[in-house]
Amino acid sequence: MIAVHDGEITFREFLGAGGYTITLSFDNYKVSYCHCDPNWIVSVGDKIKQGQVIGCVGPKIVYGVKGNQYHDAQGNPTNGATTRSTSSFGDSY
Repeated sequence: MIAVHDGEITFREFLGAGGYTITLSFDNYKVSYCHCDPNWIVSVGDKIKQGQVIGCVGPKIVYGVKGNQYHDAQGNPTNGATTRSTSSFGDSY
């Protein structure tokens, strides 16, 4: 996970359906990175530069999504973030 802007880490905890979450705040904006690996590499209060790595994608098991093609090595359905090689933004514009 890469910081989209210079800012400060203002949240770093488990956040329900968002899983482990990191929030980067700057100006009047907050950007939350959900489903992070809980082996944190940043702390609340850290000053961050744009482009800095602030976390890693964590495993995410997803049940109840009809037609989900992504599965982990144990056969559990996932969000695809840890089991595919393309970005979450898709391959075409």
